Amino acid sequence: MLKNMLKATVFATTLVSTAGVLAMPAFAEVVYNRGNDTDPKSLDHHKTSTVAESHISRDLYEGLVSKDAKGELIPGVAEKWEISDDGLKYTFHLRNDAKWSNGDPVTAADFVYAYQRIQNPATAAEYANILYPIKNAQAINKGTAKPEDIGAKAIDDHTLEVTLEAPTPYFLELLVHQTAYPIHKASVEKFGDAFTKPGNMVTNGAFMLDSFTPNDKLVLKKNPNFHDAANVKLDVVNFIPFEDRANCLRRFEAGEVQSCSDIPAEQMDYMREKLGKQVHVAPYLGVYYLPVKGKEGGPLRDPRVRHAISMIIDRDFLAKEIWHETMIPGYSIVPPGIGNYDNPVFLEYKDQDVLDREDKAKALLEEAGVKPNTLNVELRYNTSENHKNTMTAVADMLKSAGIGSTLVEMEGTGYFDYMKNDGAFDMSRAGWIGDYSDPQNFLFLYESDNLGFNYPRWKSPEYDALMAKAETTVDLKERSAILRDAEALLLKELPAIPILYYSSRNLVSDKLSGWEENINDEHPSRFISIGG
Repeated sequence: MLKNMLKATVFATTLVSTAGVLAMPAFAEVVYNRGNDTDPKSLDHHKTSTVAESHISRDLYEGLVSKDAKGELIPGVAEKWEISDDGLKYTFHLRNDAKWSNGDPVTAADFVYAYQRIQNPATAAEYANILYPIKNAQAINKGTAKPEDIGAKAIDDHTLEVTLEAPTPYFLELLVHQTAYPIHKASVEKFGDAFTKPGNMVTNGAFMLDSFTPNDKLVLKKNPNFHDAANVKLDVVNFIPFEDRANCLRRFEAGEVQSCSDIPAEQMDYMREKLGKQVHVAPYLGVYYLPVKGKEGGPLRDPRVRHAISMIIDRDFLAKEIWHETMIPGYSIVPPGIGNYDNPVFLEYKDQDVLDREDKAKALLEEAGVKPNTLNVELRYNTSENHKNTMTAVADMLKSAGIGSTLVEMEGTGYFDYMKNDGAFDMSRAGWIGDYSDPQNFLFLYESDNLGFNYPRWKSPEYDALMAKAETTVDLKERSAILRDAEALLLKELPAIPILYYSSRNLVSDKLSGWEENINDEHPSRFISIGG
């Protein structure tokens, strides 16, 4: 239980007369207790990669462009910009009142330094490839160019020029991502890796870091130097980690948190009955999938075995019975409805009855030399009742084809580190939420050199060539066809088995205002207020 919980409402004031003098009314801080999926692995936004971390980074920092409560692009540190006719050069004009939390002005040089740092191999930024469209970014990250060769330069303190390798129709969307946020150079140079500690950290967003107690809460306080501070209604935001979604529900019902970033699907009927409109389920740009790795030379390295497993999985059952219709059956890596993509590709057995698929799966296993009851796979997942229930159901489904399984649970932050660092596994659970509405953001996960997110360590020169070709293709229809060929190859080899498409699932107190549903499920605290 958190101490000193506040009802963040409109506070009544009492005027007390003492010796004929009216006392001034005292106003309590407005505190937002915000449930988050897990603790951040890092507060260095160049080393973050999870949705839970992005929620925090979005409150601490502001990029050149930002998004409003509805998820629409709005000016950020840059109040305006121009794009050259060939789409290769962006000129950003920074607002004069942009400041860091210590009062220093935010300058164009802060962005240049940030772009250099994230691409510097010494930083070891897993998400550096988000900014590869910037000229020389990839070469710097691969060690074949120097950080100062980055295609970004400060014309003056308030003018930033960014040059791209090729026209990138979604470039402004990329600049909203945490990888594109500026960084306070003096703090990094003074404190090194400790620049993210409370007392050391200098940020330019609506909030600034006050304290961080792992497994308890991360406390942000309003940044008085933020250019739009006058319109920020919250004084304190407490990010509270809840890997146990049911625990967040309990705290929500007790009024101890005002929102939960995920909910226990198995209690959906109860929540809809008891909490009504406070249960928010909305379309979300994401895919829930099972990376498959296995041992070198083992049966899981055979695409026929991977397809057999995929065929056995009853996605309709998972969506309806496990996730209570808060997820959608998924048969592709790129979710439907994404931008810049014509004629999406799906697994060829998408519309086949699961019983018919089961017979074909058994035939594929026999063809691959896998006899019934000889294959046992380890099903690994990160702590969450929803994930546990999903993997338990998958284990039961595998039995129908004579495949045994063992469930392995890992704590959240260590789980993703394990996956990224080439840890051994058979099948694991993963999810990817689009950072921008373009198929590249889902397909780039499986490029051979994407060691941070290519969990199966799948390699295909043909796939890499298609992705490289798409990067330099300007015509959107032609580019879409190339990316479609890449996904078709990915679905043929199936190093990762898509099983569901996400919906965003939140509990949102009816005392909160400013929470707007959007496809990216992004809800900056700067737009939220509490009353009622």
